[in-house]
Amino acid sequence: MVRRYIMSFILIMLPACVACAQTVSPQKKLAPLDPNKFAVIINGAGGEPAYAKQFEEWTSQLSSVLTERFGFDSKQIKVLTEKPVDPSVSRATAEEVKRTFAVLKSQLDANNILFVFLIGHGSFDGKESKFNLVGPDLSASEYNVLLSSLPTRRVVVFNMASASGEFVKSLAAKGRIVITATRNGQETNATRFTGFLIAALNAPDADTDQDGHTSVLEAFTYANRLTAEFYKRAGRLATEHALLEDNGDGVGHEKVEAGEGLLARATYLDSLSGDDAAATAATGRLIKERSRLEGEIEQWIAHKASVPETEYEATLERLFIELAKVNRSIKQAGS
Repeated sequence: MVRRYIMSFILIMLPACVACAQTVSPQKKLAPLDPNKFAVIINGAGGEPAYAKQFEEWTSQLSSVLTERFGFDSKQIKVLTEKPVDPSVSRATAEEVKRTFAVLKSQLDANNILFVFLIGHGSFDGKESKFNLVGPDLSASEYNVLLSSLPTRRVVVFNMASASGEFVKSLAAKGRIVITATRNGQETNATRFTGFLIAALNAPDADTDQDGHTSVLEAFTYANRLTAEFYKRAGRLATEHALLEDNGDGVGHEKVEAGEGLLARATYLDSLSGDDAAATAATGRLIKERSRLEGEIEQWIAHKASVPETEYEATLERLFIELAKVNRSIKQAGS
């Protein structure tokens, strides 16, 4: 059941205005399709008309930026909403969510990347965290079961609902990046993080290291900053604090610390597979080298506890520098 939320419609509309202002121009060249990436966008039960309208707008904007700027194939983006109009869109019910992941199980392979976006309201009863759907909701532990059944080694989850922070504990796993709009289940007001994430995905300056690619970490950091600035400008106490967890320990952080953020730094929204994205043999070799470095970084992160701290940090720094150089070369080759 969807709870009534006390935050005003005017405040929650502001992130949408920011996102709209930075929407990718239809005259720009679309990014080449990347068959390696899949996305699921679940727009849950809105409850009140104002929220339902906002969630629909965010869902449309998110789907657009993924296809226009980051090369997601629209056929590989599955959208579920409260009141679908397009026949290709399913209703956001527990059964449809389960059916969607059952289909993904047969579509994905180990080398694919799956992005899951949850837009809406959430709840936490002190024991179990849920994302609100049409009808019965699914809990964080149930989403973990669905994700664990997939063959892909890399999954990125953005739960941008209220009370979403508790999902971090349940979804944490090796090769999985979990981002939530709140830091716990007690932050129950409607969130604005979704609008600011969309703004981050549209913003060229979100690519802070200027390597020509936007990493999950860069998008998270940019959106987190915009969210904090919103509350500061409004003169309000912040009611949401986004978390990132990507080392499998089940403890999220608001910034890069305690070994957090390394996998997110090496995971890109616009990374392409070697077989399908290389325009030339040279570019293909560079992309394969990037994949190798990303894999080596992931393996090194997993062995953190078994190596001296100085060696761990020095090796990671070397790998990230090499990765940045390769990304820069790929960008130059495509320009």
